[in-house]
Amino acid sequence: MRTTTAPTIDDIRAAADRLRGVVVRTPLIRLGADVPGGAEVWLKLENLQPIGSFKLRGAMNALRVAPPEAVRDGVYTASAGNMAQGVAWSARELGVPSAVVVPDHAPATKLQAIERLGMRIVKLPFDRWWQVVEDHAYPGLDGLFVHPVSDPAVMAGNGTIGLEIAEDLPDVDAVLVPYGGGGLSCGIASALAAVRPGAQVIATEAATAAPLAASLAAGEPTAVDYTASFVDGIGSRSLLEEMWPLARDLLAGSVPVSLEQTAAAVRLLAERHRVIAEGAGGTAVAAALQGIPEAQRIVCVVSGGNLDAAKLCAILDGRVP
Repeated sequence: MRTTTAPTIDDIRAAADRLRGVVVRTPLIRLGADVPGGAEVWLKLENLQPIGSFKLRGAMNALRVAPPEAVRDGVYTASAGNMAQGVAWSARELGVPSAVVVPDHAPATKLQAIERLGMRIVKLPFDRWWQVVEDHAYPGLDGLFVHPVSDPAVMAGNGTIGLEIAEDLPDVDAVLVPYGGGGLSCGIASALAAVRPGAQVIATEAATAAPLAASLAAGEPTAVDYTASFVDGIGSRSLLEEMWPLARDLLAGSVPVSLEQTAAAVRLLAERHRVIAEGAGGTAVAAALQGIPEAQRIVCVVSGGNLDAAKLCAILDGRVP
């Protein structure tokens, strides 16, 4: 069985030092909407990163700690789009080639961004792409494989979000984090366990692809039916085996939300705050709008904003893409 380890608070603080001046220290803004129980809801706007996603944090940290000889032949990753941009941005800084394996439903907006960064794209059917994520390798691509989820250095970079939340909102009760593979939520939870142990970190998933909620309910990794949707940055049929122990121990639960609720949250962010969120980030806001028991100060991690224009137009028109 493949295993991984959660980053320590020292790992995360070291990542924060490496990333200072490279990534944006994103703001918290108050959500302008009523929430059950009168809770305050704050938005951590990771869509404001240079690549439009939090993924720059983990990718940059992983490449900056890698030995020079490990990246000499280039780097590659497996991604629906956002991690690819993070790795491509970071590889360009190092002057090495980069490549990515993407699922065949990857959105055009993300593919165009990857191409602009000069990254080679290999497109695969979803099941074969997910196999690459599980195998940590793809035959035929050279260089260092940067895992989008379970690389401890990637999780440490993600964990810097938790440090910033604790600094900006010291009495936070709950942090809602979109769950794709668990690298973001477990990274943030690792940081908060050290600096704000009273805060819950709760995953959010699209109900059409929510293996974490099913696994937590069953007490063991559980496969689910998967339906592709506009919430393309998260969701799969199953959990990564190496992430299950971390997710089970670090996270306080998972809240699945419908596509309709997610689209409504994306529309709310655009109309009231002029914030463009992709579907994954919308799930955190959708969950907060349902209410989180015993939480009065809630942070939603708006994980990215790379949403196809046609899908955004459909959402603003009151439809689900």
